[in-house]
Amino acid sequence: MEASAKLRFVRMSPQKARIVSDMVRGKGVQEALNVLQFSPQKPAGIIAKLVRSAVANAEQKGVGDVDRLFVKTIYVDQGPVLKRFMPRAQGRATRIRKPTSHVTVVLGEK
Repeated sequence: MEASAKLRFVRMSPQKARIVSDMVRGKGVQEALNVLQFSPQKPAGIIAKLVRSAVANAEQKGVGDVDRLFVKTIYVDQGPVLKRFMPRAQGRATRIRKPTSHVTVVLGEK
């Protein structure tokens, strides 16, 4: 039995979020949460919250044993980029890119 959770349009770079998601792929839920708790990156807290949401979804679905769950798949897709402009010297402007991400976590049972 599988349970999943999705988080869309979150304000973090997909490139940086993929580094964090690679650390927990294939690990047990408790081990993944421990790794994310002590990771200093910004996406770690967001992904940890998403993993906890997927565990809650599994409990709601009636998965047999929550302790046997592991991170089956986790992937980060690129969302839309918010474009802003910053005024610069001599009447110029530079573009500021604010990337967003879509994160999906699927938990499976061992």
